[in-house]
Amino acid sequence: MTFLFRILARLPLVVLHALGFLLGWGAFLLARDYRRSLLQNAARAGVARRQALRSVAQAGQLLAELPRLWLGPMVAVRWDGEAHLVDALAAGTGVLALTPHLGSFEAVARAYAQRHGARGKPMTVLFRPARKAWLQELVAQARQRPGLASAPTTLAGVKQLLRVLQSGGCVGLLPDQVPGLGQGVWSPFFGAPAYTMTLAVRLAQQTRARLVLAWCERLSWGRGYVVHVRRMPELPPGLQPAVDALNQHMEALILEMPSQYLWSYARYKAPQAGASA
Repeated sequence: MTFLFRILARLPLVVLHALGFLLGWGAFLLARDYRRSLLQNAARAGVARRQALRSVAQAGQLLAELPRLWLGPMVAVRWDGEAHLVDALAAGTGVLALTPHLGSFEAVARAYAQRHGARGKPMTVLFRPARKAWLQELVAQARQRPGLASAPTTLAGVKQLLRVLQSGGCVGLLPDQVPGLGQGVWSPFFGAPAYTMTLAVRLAQQTRARLVLAWCERLSWGRGYVVHVRRMPELPPGLQPAVDALNQHMEALILEMPSQYLWSYARYKAPQAGASA
């Protein structure tokens, strides 16, 4: 499988995205539960069926582009709102970059590593180790590159993130991930209760880190990506109000381009003890 990944990593992005189109629609047509989850989650958010169906191919492309993003040469990336990130880094109080499962979130980390990590400001991302040994090796190579570091979803990993922010570094998180039991609170997400991680809020409240919203738009026909960055308003005091506000920011971001959100993600599932997803 690793050998296959290395072959795919050399293919042009347009070819990978064509394969992803087929992969996405194949899964949608053949997997009834997957299809139902995608359409139900999009409908809950008030997204038109046409937009939801456009996300089908995008989900397949999200998977198909991984070999290139993890192991291949860098793809074309341009930035929108980069000044917000530059200002936050220059403040020296730490940067917490937050993105939902929107667009190519793997490309955000790699684009940052190449552009800013190489200038002495690496990004540290939280990750859950893969269950399969061959995938663990691939993920380790992808997440441990110049300008990019990783922290496991353990207490030691959380302490690592805290140290990074306190030293003025940058941390990347997906705050719409479902955390393990005891690591989140129930909070409205598109009108339905969703178990939501408190880690992003706690890190923000325990440090003076600047908060930015960052997500990577996937361009058509393999033309690359656009990394969008915005400064996020301060979160209100208190844990629950801050988590609720963070979910609202994620909702607004998703609705700007719902065709690239991963609507099939099991956002409303019950948490499991000692696990995150």
